[in-house]
Amino acid sequence: MSTRAGYGGAILVAFRAAAANVEAHLEEINALNVFPVPDGDTGTNMLATVRSALAEAESVPLSSRTLPRVAAAISFGALMGARGNSGVILSQIL
Repeated sequence: MSTRAGYGGAILVAFRAAAANVEAHLEEINALNVFPVPDGDTGTNMLATVRSALAEAESVPLSSRTLPRVAAAISFGALMGARGNSGVILSQIL
């Protein structure tokens, strides 16, 4: 296994933890939502975006989980699964 392949797996482990953290703090993030529309869905939209990114990254075959492939999958999954303004902004960061 190359070093790059090891990093791909490590990024996936870290991203799983990040997704769990967003989920654990969902209500706190939703409570931050006051502008432009106080509809309380910022956390929900961010979680949907992160889940989409994670699903795409986990679909990369084990034998192909290099850092570039996993990172590209996270980016693509986030963009395609982005919900609301907060999700779109998050997808551009990822």
